[in-house]
Amino acid sequence: MIDIGSNSVRIVVYEGPARAPAVIFNEKVAAGLGRGLAIDGRIAPADATRGLVALRRYALLAEHMDVQDVQCVATAAVRDAVNGPDFIAAAAEAGLNIRLLSGEEEAEAAGHGVLSAIPDAHGVAVDLGGGSLELAEVSRGKVGRRASFPLGVLRLPALRKDGEQAFERAIRKMLRAAGWPGEGLTGLPLYLVGGSWRALSRLDLELTKDPLAVLDQHTLPRSALRRLLRATKRLSFEELRAIPGMASNRAAALPDAAALLAALVNILDVPEMTVSSSGLREGLLYQALDAETRAQDPLIVAAEFEGRRLARFAPHGRAIAEWIAPLFVDEVPADSRVRLAASLLSDVAWSANPDFRAERGTEIGLHGNWRSIDIPGRILLARALYAGFGGTDAEFPAMGSLVTPERLARARQWGLAIRLAQRLTGGIQAPLGGSSIAMHDGKLRLTLTREWHHLMGEAVERRLRALANALDTEPVVDLLEGG
Repeated sequence: MIDIGSNSVRIVVYEGPARAPAVIFNEKVAAGLGRGLAIDGRIAPADATRGLVALRRYALLAEHMDVQDVQCVATAAVRDAVNGPDFIAAAAEAGLNIRLLSGEEEAEAAGHGVLSAIPDAHGVAVDLGGGSLELAEVSRGKVGRRASFPLGVLRLPALRKDGEQAFERAIRKMLRAAGWPGEGLTGLPLYLVGGSWRALSRLDLELTKDPLAVLDQHTLPRSALRRLLRATKRLSFEELRAIPGMASNRAAALPDAAALLAALVNILDVPEMTVSSSGLREGLLYQALDAETRAQDPLIVAAEFEGRRLARFAPHGRAIAEWIAPLFVDEVPADSRVRLAASLLSDVAWSANPDFRAERGTEIGLHGNWRSIDIPGRILLARALYAGFGGTDAEFPAMGSLVTPERLARARQWGLAIRLAQRLTGGIQAPLGGSSIAMHDGKLRLTLTREWHHLMGEAVERRLRALANALDTEPVVDLLEGG
């Protein structure tokens, strides 16, 4: 997909399952097509040239990457510019058929982007681009009321010149004219979409020294705004730009983005904000799916795809999850879901150096491109994979108070149970059908049918004993004579 935005022109190439496509190529050029709109309502010639150079490159790459479906969309800058039609015509010469999104279509796509990654989202998706700001109500898997406003970061400096109070009054007046917030849209969380919001969240992670600096589903309480506003006033551009992962154009826009967010939080009486890495592009892909595919769990779909890609033998993560399930009958559904994801990923680190398999498992769990999983969920997934690949317990990265010790201990038990299953079976599925693991009479009992007696050995006994110790019980092996 090629996205012609007001700040940047970007290409993203996806592969894999439709419900959780994996990114295999991602490139952007900060063309700044929206810079000239505040001056004369036009895309500046130099910016248009830079954008078209990028589009010609993207068209050529897509052709030779054998991309089957090239979608190209343009948003506020091209939509609002007097010479927007000229830009579209020039892009067409490169073989690109540009779909010009209306403001409402842009807002709807942003809302669906949030729902694609956070299906239970309930609040307002807020997509901040270079030329516009989109608001979309998201609840119960659907996008409701939506609107678009000329409040992109490239337009904010002119609105802020008369001071913060005048700025907030102008924002309030603009929203009110469009019927916002309206009934039922105050007191709800915001879901932040767009590079400027992510940059602001990156600043928050730096200020708080968060032990897990993952932007997606990073949550900011309302109180975080005070430190962000202070920081954007106190820190120089050079200091902001020095934050890891911070682009120059995003650093320059941080004070404006922080001021706009503060105004929105006051106007909509927002309790907290959650970052969504999925936005317009993901929303457009999600809109094209049928209802059955939309209903799939994106975390499980992605984990299954990755597990299949990296498995040594035929993948059987679901069978492992079912095999160890009797040990965890009392867990909540949210944890069962993460346990299933860990089982699906239980073979992904075997290609790593043996001394670093546990670290590879941790990295995949913490930093994988997973959707629909919060920060505690990532930590639990990483903890299970760390134990599953033989990590020394004392060396698992400290995560402070992000997850309770009890939940971390449970995730370790998942990993040790998965590790036992993989060792018992040698990484193949068939032996799972002739064996079982469960708690009986206060003991951990591994049962093998006659066909699989010879699977027992010292390595299996060690894994069984480790799991029993984690469950604070004794191991027992039952070798059945019949069947």
